[in-house]
Amino acid sequence: MNKNKSKTKVKTHKATKKRFRLSATGKAMHRQSGTSHLATGLTKKRRRNLRGTKPVHVCMEPSIQAALNGYSN
Repeated sequence: MNKNKSKTKVKTHKATKKRFRLSATGKAMHRQSGTSHLATGLTKKRRRNLRGTKPVHVCMEPSIQAALNGYSN
């Protein structure tokens, strides 16, 4: 008899989901480091440039997209 074997689902890596999100075009975006505390020692220009999110380096994109499994926040 043939039993119907179902494939297991691919789970989203939760730590990656917390730190990255996918843009509308599929790029992985991340928050810049060095913004959480001790920012008074930085220049205003440096603080201003650290705002917002930036795209991840091209070499890291495939692994992050695989870990997110196509989902984002």
